[in-house]
Amino acid sequence: MKTKTEPYLYLCKRTWILLLFFLPCQLFAQDVLVIKGNVADAKDGTTLIGVSVKEKGASNAASTDQNGNYTLRVSKANSTLIFSYIGYLTQEVALEGRTNLDIKLDAESRGLNEVVVVGYGTQKRGEVTSAIATVKAEDFTKGAVRDAAQLVQGKVAGLRITTPSGDPTASTQINLRGLNSISGTSEPLILIDGVPGSLNTVSPEDIESVDVLKDGSAAAIYGTRATGGVILITTRQNRSDSKATIEYANYVTVQQIARKPDMLTAADYRRLIGEGKQYIDYGGNTNWLDEILQNPVSQNHNVTIFGGNNTTNFTGSVNYRDWEGIFLRSGQKRLNIRASLNHSMFNDKLKTNVQIINRTTKAEQGGADGYAYRQAIIRNPTDNIFTEEGRWQEREAYNYDNPLGRIHETTNDNTFKEMRVNGSLDYRPFKDLSLKLMASNIQNTNLYGTSTTFNHVNTTKAQLNGTASRSTYANVENLVEFTGNYNKTVGRHNFSVLGGYSWQDAVYESFNAYNFDFPTDAYSWNKLEAGSALQRGLATMGSYKSKWQLAGFFSRLTYNWDEKYLFMASIRREGSSKFGENYHWGSFPAASVGWRVTKEDFMENISLVSDLKLRAGYGITGTIANNPYMSQTSYNFTYNQGAFINGKWVQGFVPARNFNPDLRWEKKKEYNVGVDFGLFSNRITGSLDYYTRTVEDLIYNFRVPVPPYLIESMLINAGTMENSGFEALVNVKVVDSEAFKWNSNVTYSSNNNKLVNLSNDKFDVTADFFDAGYTGEPIQTSTHRVNVGGPIGQFYVLKSVGVDENGKWLVENKDGQVISISDSSPNDRQFYGNGIPKYLLGLNNSFNFKNFDLSVNVRGAFGHDVLNMQRMYYENPVNKAYNALSNAYDLKFGQVLNNDLVYVSDYIEKGDYVKIDNITFGYTFGDRLIKGVKNLRLYVSGLNLITITKYKGLDPEAVSYTGDFTFAPGIENRDAYPTTRTFTAGLNVSF
Repeated sequence: MKTKTEPYLYLCKRTWILLLFFLPCQLFAQDVLVIKGNVADAKDGTTLIGVSVKEKGASNAASTDQNGNYTLRVSKANSTLIFSYIGYLTQEVALEGRTNLDIKLDAESRGLNEVVVVGYGTQKRGEVTSAIATVKAEDFTKGAVRDAAQLVQGKVAGLRITTPSGDPTASTQINLRGLNSISGTSEPLILIDGVPGSLNTVSPEDIESVDVLKDGSAAAIYGTRATGGVILITTRQNRSDSKATIEYANYVTVQQIARKPDMLTAADYRRLIGEGKQYIDYGGNTNWLDEILQNPVSQNHNVTIFGGNNTTNFTGSVNYRDWEGIFLRSGQKRLNIRASLNHSMFNDKLKTNVQIINRTTKAEQGGADGYAYRQAIIRNPTDNIFTEEGRWQEREAYNYDNPLGRIHETTNDNTFKEMRVNGSLDYRPFKDLSLKLMASNIQNTNLYGTSTTFNHVNTTKAQLNGTASRSTYANVENLVEFTGNYNKTVGRHNFSVLGGYSWQDAVYESFNAYNFDFPTDAYSWNKLEAGSALQRGLATMGSYKSKWQLAGFFSRLTYNWDEKYLFMASIRREGSSKFGENYHWGSFPAASVGWRVTKEDFMENISLVSDLKLRAGYGITGTIANNPYMSQTSYNFTYNQGAFINGKWVQGFVPARNFNPDLRWEKKKEYNVGVDFGLFSNRITGSLDYYTRTVEDLIYNFRVPVPPYLIESMLINAGTMENSGFEALVNVKVVDSEAFKWNSNVTYSSNNNKLVNLSNDKFDVTADFFDAGYTGEPIQTSTHRVNVGGPIGQFYVLKSVGVDENGKWLVENKDGQVISISDSSPNDRQFYGNGIPKYLLGLNNSFNFKNFDLSVNVRGAFGHDVLNMQRMYYENPVNKAYNALSNAYDLKFGQVLNNDLVYVSDYIEKGDYVKIDNITFGYTFGDRLIKGVKNLRLYVSGLNLITITKYKGLDPEAVSYTGDFTFAPGIENRDAYPTTRTFTAGLNVSF
């Protein structure tokens, strides 16, 4: 029988049971500590979003929020926290009973602890034994930049980067440590996150760092692709546990022509006509150059999104750029979309990454190009734009067209599309071993169309009744790489072993078609078959396809003892389908050593020197043939070399290339010695390098006898080229106070080159020289000569010494005698000046005062000459059909020039210059200005602002040194698209 107390006793019993159940949980909870704090940049105090905060030896982790704050539960009061963030040094801090812990993180790019990207991996700067330069995002050129190269312009010693054209569709030119090939490329290998690409593959806003492998010991692991050096571009990635963050960057630019030529005006024409000069006055007053110019306004928008957690995170970006050119109907639109996804599993043993980059560029333009610019400056300023009937005013002079008619009656459309997909699996079965598989597929297509209307000179002068063409190409490239990397530390011995395999293949296809004589110009290129020229056999078409494969096995060993004595050795065994059947495979070894002198005991009391490392390296790289089939026999079907057979014309089957089974890679052997140093607690840091490189087995097109060969020319490995130079980099923290900071960076480099020989004993062929460059019509002669035993880049020209009383040039003959130019011969030409700068200089300064920032970048090139083609053609008043420079009638050697257009040394000028290249001024608002808005920065910037030079042309830097001008550098072409001066206003903000 239950009493009244039973329910109470029952309740007490249940309560005690619950208390006993929760007691262990409560006891456990008492051991859990909640740690809070804030993480900021040690340099400027900016809060850092998404910093990973982990308890060492445990799985719990957190990340900083929008305000840089974090909250983390730890199990012990004496736990150690690990703070890590991309671009910053990882920091481990013991709690020592604290529950509130604020941290300042130092950027990685400080001193010899900086992490640099090397071939197939990373290393600490202090352990690197090769010549490697690194530029981080915070040191990039600010404002409106074309591509990745312009971000580091003037910031890497030995890396020459120029922008020779103001064309919005053009790219920068780039060269590292001089020329390295005759028939191959001297441009560096560009890798985007380890995958081959170009300087335009990703938008500049998407780049985190640029590493340049400069010497042979660093680049040899890339074999036949690395003679021109290697540029490793690392894109921005979210590598931490963070809340979603959105970054927005925008800028608007205006441009103007950097410098205009001073041509004769309509008033000058009428004055000269009054003086008896044979010019024609058409009654007008037209500044033709101003008529084809516009005031371009361009814009750029970039949105980047970071998000995820420690297990899965992503980065996404969209970049849209709409750039207008300074010429009418010129410009380019570009859309870049990038998405990167990282995922880790099995306690971070397996990490995966998938990245997609989609790029589209579209240029819908008229006929505005370098030739239109030429037509504008040579046009009679008294002429009118239109006839009385409203048509374009044209004249019958040779190569003399209305530039506005050319621009408006021509349509040029170009669309380029590229899709890049790459992914990787990184498996770490245990702590010291990493196995990585990476694969990529790149597909790009280009579609180009051009047409002219019935009002174009193609019809009004040449009677072609409209022209149209269409061309396209498609390229597919695959890459598969497998690497294994083992790192181990045993006592003071630290070593790593890398081994890998690489496979790359590509298929390229192209097609083009051209027709004219259309019934209407409304079709443009959309009905090519309508042109009557097709029925008359005058239309043209062509197609092409090629394929190549590249396979390589590579390995690298790095070792250091107590981070004091350093050693690296690597080798790559590579095979290419582009070479002759006897030389499909080649080996490319490298080795380098280093000594961290400051680790020695005798340096302990030398406080002046904070870091000092000596290093030396040697490596062999190669240059691959441009065309996949250079070693193979080839035949062409040609209509012109056919024959009548049975009353029918049959096309000829004609040999086009000789068979050479011994064609192989050009081989570059390079020695490099260097010093990395830090002084006054690393207030001054830098590096010094001296290199010498010899390129053997140069590929050159020699004349050979027929028979036994099928045709009279043949590509043969024959020749040696030498390069040597010195490079210096100095970084100085001039002022490093809390309120004001001033950092300065100086780069300097020199280079000397020589063609040692050009011969092959096996084929019994020798060449003492070869000519390069071309003046164009009507002079029609080469501009340079490369002589065996001499430097590359020398102008080869008649040396002018005066003008006679008849206005004719006086030149120096081969015997040193002064003769009239009419009595000279090609044998009287001589070497005069060189188009390659001997010295390059960069000076970069950044200032920070509280929330204000200012950067000033200065560049210079010295010890070279430039052929001023505009003076050569337009500083001579002899051709009255064309306009001339305003000084054309000035006395030259006491006489007015009255000579045909000729190539003489008077037009070759000293090309030394100093450019105040970029000035950027910005202000960053405090994070409390607008809730949810972080790092709001407004800035203004100017690019290519001032050029200090004695050169009389438009721009001494507006010269080409790639393609057809590789061995004819230093020519400011008369058909060049003029360089521009750019002014920018922009903002950056995070949400």
